[in-house]
Amino acid sequence: MSFDLLRILTIAHFVSLGGLLLYGLHRIWLIACWHTARQHKEASIPPTDPAHFPMVTIQLPLYNERFVAERLIESAAQVEWPKDKLEIQALDDSTDDTISIVDETVKRLALDGVNIKVLRRGHRNGYKAGALQDGLEKAAGEFIAIFDADFIPRPDFLIQTVPCFSDPNVGMVQARWSFLNAEASWLTRAQSLLLSPHFGIEHKVRCDRGLFFNFNGTAGIWRRSAIESAGGWKSDTVTEDLDLSYRAQLRGWKFLYRNDVTVPSELPVTLAAFRSQQQRWAKGSVQTARKILPRLLTSSLPLPVKVEAVAHLLANFGWLLGTVTILTLYAAITWRVGVGPYQLLKFDLPLLAGTSLAILVYFFAYAIASGSRRSLRWIPLLPVFSIGISPSISLSVIKGIFSDGGYFERTPKFGLQGSQTPPLLAFLYRQKAVPYLVMNTALLLYSFLPIIFSWQRGTWLAIPFLALFPAGFALVIFKDLADMKQIGKE
Repeated sequence: MSFDLLRILTIAHFVSLGGLLLYGLHRIWLIACWHTARQHKEASIPPTDPAHFPMVTIQLPLYNERFVAERLIESAAQVEWPKDKLEIQALDDSTDDTISIVDETVKRLALDGVNIKVLRRGHRNGYKAGALQDGLEKAAGEFIAIFDADFIPRPDFLIQTVPCFSDPNVGMVQARWSFLNAEASWLTRAQSLLLSPHFGIEHKVRCDRGLFFNFNGTAGIWRRSAIESAGGWKSDTVTEDLDLSYRAQLRGWKFLYRNDVTVPSELPVTLAAFRSQQQRWAKGSVQTARKILPRLLTSSLPLPVKVEAVAHLLANFGWLLGTVTILTLYAAITWRVGVGPYQLLKFDLPLLAGTSLAILVYFFAYAIASGSRRSLRWIPLLPVFSIGISPSISLSVIKGIFSDGGYFERTPKFGLQGSQTPPLLAFLYRQKAVPYLVMNTALLLYSFLPIIFSWQRGTWLAIPFLALFPAGFALVIFKDLADMKQIGKE
């Protein structure tokens, strides 16, 4: 490489490290706020007045969910609420045998007196956002509860959440996700570790401090007028839930988070499914940031609300910063070779270690405080896994910068609990992993260059840390291969 190129890459390396350090400091701030909030008892919610049960519509968006459609519909039918005040919409855009499963289940429940109907559009225009908007226009409910196909609403969900709307300013109530198959594999354990603090820490802190937070697309309930006043569901981002959340809060609606109300859900069991889900979330959050931040930053909202909204909507840039750090590490240490063989130990490693430590403290603190001590042993896996998955998610961050909307790729669900393995028909939901295998193999080979350089310079103490990078790529390569082999057998 030329001297000038090495210099540019080195600058990019330290800029990305600085961004990651800010991300880590934000995690520490969240932990500090959360610790303070835990000292205060949550306000109790008054029970619903039996004489004033509002009309509620439960929406169940479905698309080719043969393994979980029946379970979801039956669970929704068991939700406790006066029958004359509850309707259920199965918003089915399916093109496979899910259609017959939905029809048979709905017909059986309707004969039992459940107010349930199937709504089909004959197309997927707008994807999930389009289905929700179409259902909203036909809904009778004053409140709209939404559950994705991989969730199982508990019978008392409405009893626990509807009373929160006694405050006329409340527009949405979000419940906490719990996980049916968190113990299935190291991948599901890692996902559980990543998602649990998102609810238990981030949502709680933002809710308690009057900051903006988001509806997570499922396991929540909206005041219908909040959706309508914000302009309804839009498909110009692939995270329609995040987009509507910010538009509604900009209209003045208040959101509540109920950490004590849980809705069981299923985690993706293959790396391809997890990667697809994270890519959609990353791309959509950047699209929403492009759409919402100009309006939010020029509003009259308090400065703390604006600052936290920026941190929230741009959080997925952390994946891109991590990837830039990985790709420029070799250039950064070779360009500064004249500084001395231990310059890596004096500057680069403390920055990287500081960022990693801040993020690990975030997960350790939550695991200990929430009583999830069994999960502590899996937390050291998170930095390695994050290294391996960051380049593929970064591609979606870049797409989000330059594009609006896009194809809504569903996450496969198989109705799994505990340590169950996917059913034999899971191969029908197989997602291509070959391009990522090629990319990650190239990155694996590239990540050995800093190790070789440090070995040649005698910087022995740096080698264990640098080994995390090839370990991350090797981890995701082996997981992709294992998933392909297992699905191939079926």
